[in-house]
Amino acid sequence: MAKVWQHPYLNVFKHFKVEEWKRSTKEGDVTTFMDKTLKGTVYRIRGSIPASNYIQLPKTSTQSLGLTGHYLYLLFKPMPGKCFVVHLDVTTEDSQVVRISFSNLFKEFKSTATWLQFPFICGAAKGSVYECTARTSKQDLVGVAPANVRWTCLMLDLHYILSMYLNRRYSHLKSIKLCSNLLVKNLYTSDLLFEPGVMFSEARQAKLAFHGISPMPREMAFPVPKGENWHDRYDYIRFPSDGSKLPYDSIQKGCSNPAEGVQVLEDPIRHLPRPVTLTKAVRDRVSLIQQITSPKDMPRWSPLVTKSIPEVHLATSGPLEEVYSGDQEFSRVEGLQAAGDSTVPLHATTDGGIHVYAHRMGNVAIHAVGISSDETVYTKITGPEVLSSKKASPCRRLLPDPILKLRTIIGFGGCSTKWALWTKNSSAVVYPCHAIIITMQIETGEQRFFIGHTDKVSALTFNGNSALLASAQMGHLSMVRLWDFQKGKCLSMFKTHVHSVSSLSLSYSGAVLCGIGKDGHGKTMVVVWNTAQVNQGGEVVVLAKAHTDVDIQTLKIAFFDDTRMVSCGRDNVRLWRVRSGALRSCPVNLGEYHSLEFTDLAFEKGHSAEREPEDRTLFVCSRSGHILEIDYKNVTIRNARRLLPSQIQHSHRREKQTFNSGPGIAINSISISSTFCATASEDGYVRLWPLDFSAIFLEAEHEGAVSSVSISPDSLKVLCTTSTGNLGYLDIQSRGYNTLMRSHTDSVLAFSVDGLRKQMATVSQDNTIRIWDLVSMQQLYDFTASDEMPCTVAFHPAQQIFACGFSSGVVRTFSLAASDLLMEHKQHRGAVTGLTFSPDGNLMFSSCSHGTLALYNCAAQKSHVHRVLANVVSQDAEHGPNTLAVSGDGRFLAFVGPSKYTVTVMDAHSLDELLRIDVSILDLDSTNLDSALRICFAPMPVGHLLVSTSSNKVLVLDAKTGRLVREVSRVHKLSCSSLALSEDARYLLTAGDRVVKVWDYQMRFDINFQVYIGHSEPVRQVAFTPDQQHVISIGDAIFLWDFLAVSRAESPKADIHPYVESLVPPRAETSSEKLKDFTSSANEIPRQSAPLPSLASPPCLDISSIHQAGRDDIFSESDEGEEAGLKGSSREASDGNKDHSTLVMEEPVENEETLVVRPKVSQECSRSPSHSGNEPRKETKGPEPQHYIRPDSYRHFTPRFKASVLPKSVLYPPAGNEGLKLKAVIGYNGNGRGNMVWNPDTGFFAYTCGCVIVVEDLHSGSQQHWIGHPEEISTLAVSHDAQVLASASGQGNGDSRCQIRIWNVQDGTCQKVIFHHETQVQAMAYSRDDRLLVTLGDYSDRTLALWNTHTYDLMSSTHFLEPVHEVAFNPLFDGELACVGRGAVAFWLIEQRGADISLKVHRAAIPDTVGLVELTSLCYSTNYLLYSGTNTGQICVWDTQTNRCFMTWEADEGEIGVLLCCGNRLVSGSNTKRIRLWSVAAVQELRLKGSDARSSSVLLEHEMTLDGTIVGATFDDSLDMGIVGTTAGTLWYINWAESTSIRLISGHKNKVNEVTFSPGESHCATCGEDGSVRVWSLASMELVVQFQVLNQSCQCLAWSPIPISRGGAEGQHVVAGYSDGTIRVFSISRTEMELKMHPHSVALTAIAYSADGEIILSGGKDGLMAVSSPRTGMTIRVLIDHKGSPITVIQCTRKQYHDFGVEGGELWLAASSDRRVSVWVSAWLKDKCELIDWLSFPAPASLEAPSSLPPSLAAFCPWDNGVLVYVGFGMQKEILFYSLRQKQSVY
Repeated sequence: MAKVWQHPYLNVFKHFKVEEWKRSTKEGDVTTFMDKTLKGTVYRIRGSIPASNYIQLPKTSTQSLGLTGHYLYLLFKPMPGKCFVVHLDVTTEDSQVVRISFSNLFKEFKSTATWLQFPFICGAAKGSVYECTARTSKQDLVGVAPANVRWTCLMLDLHYILSMYLNRRYSHLKSIKLCSNLLVKNLYTSDLLFEPGVMFSEARQAKLAFHGISPMPREMAFPVPKGENWHDRYDYIRFPSDGSKLPYDSIQKGCSNPAEGVQVLEDPIRHLPRPVTLTKAVRDRVSLIQQITSPKDMPRWSPLVTKSIPEVHLATSGPLEEVYSGDQEFSRVEGLQAAGDSTVPLHATTDGGIHVYAHRMGNVAIHAVGISSDETVYTKITGPEVLSSKKASPCRRLLPDPILKLRTIIGFGGCSTKWALWTKNSSAVVYPCHAIIITMQIETGEQRFFIGHTDKVSALTFNGNSALLASAQMGHLSMVRLWDFQKGKCLSMFKTHVHSVSSLSLSYSGAVLCGIGKDGHGKTMVVVWNTAQVNQGGEVVVLAKAHTDVDIQTLKIAFFDDTRMVSCGRDNVRLWRVRSGALRSCPVNLGEYHSLEFTDLAFEKGHSAEREPEDRTLFVCSRSGHILEIDYKNVTIRNARRLLPSQIQHSHRREKQTFNSGPGIAINSISISSTFCATASEDGYVRLWPLDFSAIFLEAEHEGAVSSVSISPDSLKVLCTTSTGNLGYLDIQSRGYNTLMRSHTDSVLAFSVDGLRKQMATVSQDNTIRIWDLVSMQQLYDFTASDEMPCTVAFHPAQQIFACGFSSGVVRTFSLAASDLLMEHKQHRGAVTGLTFSPDGNLMFSSCSHGTLALYNCAAQKSHVHRVLANVVSQDAEHGPNTLAVSGDGRFLAFVGPSKYTVTVMDAHSLDELLRIDVSILDLDSTNLDSALRICFAPMPVGHLLVSTSSNKVLVLDAKTGRLVREVSRVHKLSCSSLALSEDARYLLTAGDRVVKVWDYQMRFDINFQVYIGHSEPVRQVAFTPDQQHVISIGDAIFLWDFLAVSRAESPKADIHPYVESLVPPRAETSSEKLKDFTSSANEIPRQSAPLPSLASPPCLDISSIHQAGRDDIFSESDEGEEAGLKGSSREASDGNKDHSTLVMEEPVENEETLVVRPKVSQECSRSPSHSGNEPRKETKGPEPQHYIRPDSYRHFTPRFKASVLPKSVLYPPAGNEGLKLKAVIGYNGNGRGNMVWNPDTGFFAYTCGCVIVVEDLHSGSQQHWIGHPEEISTLAVSHDAQVLASASGQGNGDSRCQIRIWNVQDGTCQKVIFHHETQVQAMAYSRDDRLLVTLGDYSDRTLALWNTHTYDLMSSTHFLEPVHEVAFNPLFDGELACVGRGAVAFWLIEQRGADISLKVHRAAIPDTVGLVELTSLCYSTNYLLYSGTNTGQICVWDTQTNRCFMTWEADEGEIGVLLCCGNRLVSGSNTKRIRLWSVAAVQELRLKGSDARSSSVLLEHEMTLDGTIVGATFDDSLDMGIVGTTAGTLWYINWAESTSIRLISGHKNKVNEVTFSPGESHCATCGEDGSVRVWSLASMELVVQFQVLNQSCQCLAWSPIPISRGGAEGQHVVAGYSDGTIRVFSISRTEMELKMHPHSVALTAIAYSADGEIILSGGKDGLMAVSSPRTGMTIRVLIDHKGSPITVIQCTRKQYHDFGVEGGELWLAASSDRRVSVWVSAWLKDKCELIDWLSFPAPASLEAPSSLPPSLAAFCPWDNGVLVYVGFGMQKEILFYSLRQKQSVY
């Protein structure tokens, strides 16, 4: 009786009187308002923190609602763009309280014994883009609610949820908590299942009551206007859903009409076709089009009519597993009416996606890929007999059958890159490539394929003798296949009932298989199968299974016992055993290592007769670098070691162990042989150890993290896989590395083939362009664009040139012969969608997503734009091939446009329109508009144009008249993504879904196509190779097929196909042909030194952007040229290189360590900071806070990388008692933004260098230094009266926010320090009256702050949703300012009422004609104008009175980052290194008079090209002269009247490595990471001479002593050591390089002249010291005493000849980083060098990396050369004085 009062339903809000808040409670922002949709009052709960804004029933947690209804109905609406949370506490019959939560914050389903968390997927309005995306996407759209989210009725079956997920029985609902952000109308509980949108009359007629369904009560129903459908306005969600296809781990909308989804009606509802009424104009147009385009009447076959459908039998020529199932279109065969075919579809079946059609004509062949060279697997489907009195003729089909044969796949991985196995004989490797398993012979490269999986392979395993192979695929219910490896056939296929199998292990005998996955609740599940009978045709049965809460990364079956397993994962290592049908486990007591994340395990190999089989060691590795040795028998830890990071790897110091305590290197995999161990780590190294881990005896460095490692059964090779998609092996005997496979790491978008040079170019979503050799299928080059995605690619038909289109709209052409970037075109504003050359190569065409079409003249090597048309190409076109098509004779160009319903044909040479075809009305029987997708010209002289459409058709049109020749229907299950025709017009290739089809183009047969599978993702492009002997298809990987239609005997090698044989990769002989044996470099004679990979890694090619030098997120830019002698301080910048850009191919460097194998070409491939000339430089990037992406603008400041930090405690001397005072600063920080100020009236001039503000008198050159900032200063601002300077820097001294300092210009004192911004301050500005200061944060901070300059109190602060790049005050009105960002200008008005400040903003968007750009700079004019620059080189002019943009012009080719205006003159500076002066007198007249103005053009008065991106500029009031700062670290004085540019300040671009002084201390020399050596005058601090070396960093430097023989300035030399091991000697007087030597194979770290200047002593990173002669350039001797540790110091001094008891006039020392010092006596003329002392200084064990420890330094005492001074990391913080005579420390 207690439940009766709740029937038939209960209104929860009404019963508990929520509006009174007596029996319920509210917290935070909870209000009521009138909702227009529901026409009633609803509750609105909002707030950023859900836990603080909610409605809760009942009032306290000790009370209970006691609601027993079977179903809970919640009427609510998520707030757009927000997240919400709902908690339900329910009580079970055993009084257990369980919380059920659902939210769009949750990313995945989680469950515990008392809590269920469900992700909620918000629905969207019907027909919206959100609904379309949710309907077509494979991934659930979990996240914030869309903008047009609808009111939702959510029904939760509480009884079923508890029963299904927790196996508990529901009792009652205890409490409800509705948290922000959502709108709630009401809550109801009931035992009845209500159906919304159903009238009571309809319910009675359909007899819904018999199925337990009732119409929605009026009180619960949403209002529906008359004539509309309930489901068109609202969402109804039932959870759990009745639909079989919806996942049970998320709450989301099912079918659009739940009433249909329930399927309670006994008969299916058949919808009759609706009549469509056409207007007379439309009827007339259709009639006209029909007359013009209709083909001739052809006889049609009447449809086959049968009384009943005959039974369909599946007959196979092989085992059952060859009948493929899944989502692939393996056996869908459609008839073509144009060819006379007719098909009758059978009733729908649930066969996993196989569509069977009954054909009029005989049998249908469904093709898969040949599994072996002499066996083709196919399946025959026998159709019904033809109802005829005569016997039907045999079915005619396309021959040969099969017409394609898979030859090679370029790709590796897909689901994971950690699976790669050795075969038993160590001659081949087995690895997955998406859905295909590949076996590759390591000697020949021959591939064999295992095809059958319908999704990406997620796990692989062999049994002990490699006879049985097991594989699993990812998916909701993973499929496992067992293969006979030798025969290549599938023995068994079974569903695991486990989600996403992540690991498989076969026992040594192959009788037991074990797998790891997740169950339906997300818990880890271990399943063990019996596979003993699979070879005899038996079934696979489950032996045991177990659920566990622990994490398992890897599980392996013990090779000595099929019933024992070991697993490891996060926080656990467990031993498993199958006994009596049960699977049980016990954990290993890990002790202090219990919190590690274990990644892999391996058993000790070998067996001893005196030991039991299980008495062996188990090795387990972890992500923290630990390797545990576990006694398997006694379940105890024997030993634990840890792999530590070290910047300097010394292969010669074998005694040095890297296992210790401290921060470790993550180990991803471990493999054990009988004699050694191999580990794969996250730092890219594979290391080989003896089993006692005493030392590393071999290691190989990779380009990315190593995913797995496997020692071959013969213990001679080590197989390695990397996260970057590389597969290779290390040959231990030759110490050579062989790369087997390289692959794209994301989907391949397009490709192009160079038929002459047998090369192929591919572009991918992994932002790379790769060039492949079609003979060996090896990668030749690799281009990488960091933040640009290449979309299309095309090879030039004749020259070794290719073009590539990018997502940014840029089209670049490259020369592979010259390794150079030829041209860069920026005609497009959207992503490039089409790119192709004319057949003769004289023309190039490109199109973009904004509809622009461009024609280029390519007659010369450097192409130029010939014509650009806007809005002619369809803007709905997708990225991909076949967007543009050129006829075979090069006369016509075709594309889809201007709309998606039309195809336009143009004259290819002039882009004059010739023909426009409307494909939407060609199908008169359809009421839907058909749209064109892809196009293709047929070869000449056929004259056809092929168009694929959205209705899955291919239209064959006459290219000249547009007449429809024929139509091919139902080409693919989904739309056709690519199509291509053979040169003889006999065969058509189409790609769609995940299959490739080959068609007979004339459609002459009963079955006109063959279907080929293998891709696990949609096929993006398919095409014939130029020789027509092969077919290439791309998508998830690159597939190369043999095209068998043309016999090779019919194509002689000397005929038109010159490389038929050369295109065949090396293979063994087959029965049909003998292939040429290609010998790779893997078979070369082993090198004496450590080799590079035998299949060499491709060189890394740097793309030097012509106009994007300042965009650090695109490409890196090399220096312009090598400056041999840059004299003087007034050298004018040359503009000779302004259009010069090079594509630099780095040369391979030799390996520095003889025992280290590095499978990459050179260290320069990653472009270390010292080698990059990018503006601003890439190495300055620090860690970006949160997840904000750097915008496409160089305006944002990024601090340089800090190589060192300040000590925790620093003692400063009292004021006035400093022992050292800063005298001068040489250099300007080109990394800053606006960090230079100059006031022409007062002469105040200041700039920054690091954290120092330098105030310099331009007349005298004297400097003041304002010190106080703890970090690098980002920007400066000076008040208009030049009395106050503001400077900003990042966080420091423990501050959580950026520091802004306010300085008094008169006395240089800091008046105030203010804090507000969290990351960096990128711009500051004072108002015209200097009463206000505005500061702007960078793209991560996104904050604008306004300060009162009297008190420097914060007046107002505003946070932006998008990055803002620049801010400026209006000079005419103090209360107005403007800022620019993405596509708009924000005009701000400051209103002040007493102490209150309010900001009003008006956002003015740029005109659509400008495109989607970033506004990166701005400046006000004094005549109501505002100028703004864009990142695409345009300048927009705004009327500040109306806030509108009335004029734009192309001012530069790159981003404009600096704008200055005064009167009718404007200065612009950009990242193209150009600064330009414009005359803008016509702009003001255009603003006032509009179209009546006499002129609407601006004039370029002057232009200068400087040495870097313009980051700051200040000019006088007339803009005649000014100072400009660049990223090269230079401040230039610019005088437009005299056309001069003079260097004011010049310094190194980045880190300065060493400084040395001349003997007379009149000059000093410095060297830096930028590769330059600069000589300065100490009197004037001016640059005297500069020596520049490209692509190397200068590490050390020494000035020659003055020889007695020569004397004077004539003998002044500087010697410098570089990172490539070279030494260069420069003459100061002659300003030239006199000598270059190469005594070292690694980078130099120290260098010195002997006391007499006749010898050069140098030390390298490897500890070797060379003695060289500067006269002959010969290396006299090499000293190896410090071998293994870098040399830190070399110093020479004179001594008495017989002093210290040793003959010689020179005493010198060398110190190394291992705290060792050697002291030598030399007599160089006698070739005598003797070691007289060897010092080793002790130090405690350090937890820090060696690079972070203090260096070891030593020097001779100046007044007593018998005393040596040493400092370094030691037992105490001290300076040691050591006496060479007493042989002991004296102080």
